[in-house]
Amino acid sequence: MLFNLIIVIMVLFSIIFGILSGSITALAPAALDGAKDAVTLCLTLCGMICLWSGLMELMKRSGLSEKLSSLLSPILTRLFPTAARESETMFALSSNVSANLLGLGNAATPAGIKAAKGLKRLSGIDSASDELCLLVVMNTASLQLLPTTVASLRASLGSATPFDILPAVWLASLFSVSCGIFAAKLFSHFSRT
Repeated sequence: MLFNLIIVIMVLFSIIFGILSGSITALAPAALDGAKDAVTLCLTLCGMICLWSGLMELMKRSGLSEKLSSLLSPILTRLFPTAARESETMFALSSNVSANLLGLGNAATPAGIKAAKGLKRLSGIDSASDELCLLVVMNTASLQLLPTTVASLRASLGSATPFDILPAVWLASLFSVSCGIFAAKLFSHFSRT
């Protein structure tokens, strides 16, 4: 509801500004161009999401995702000891982290929801447990090895080298995940005392 109100206010502000500045005739073509660009961008992203979601399914069927999951298991077991009690929740958690590592945020969402439900069930409390909060923090910050969505956006906008941002993405995502985990653990510690 609030978002709809914000959109209406922005449209009204644009019309009023167009009238006051004398450029109301430029408003309609700009709105149409913006709508056309939005549809083009959505279709481009839809294609890339389908491609990478298909790749995730291939990884799952080939067993590669299980291997990646077992590789991540020692780290995730230390961060999420409750999830380690149930293989299904741990697998969903590993799949979520794996998809985020590959920059597949949209493909990571179903696994993240499944992991969150498992953590909620295993914690046995009505409010969010510390591990569930940590999952949300890690999912939001998401350490990325391949920023596929950003690279897709860059490619659709004409970048000749869409993956040249890799070192910056690695550094920024490592820093954000580290800070997020530290903050979640710190707040968890203070909430217990």
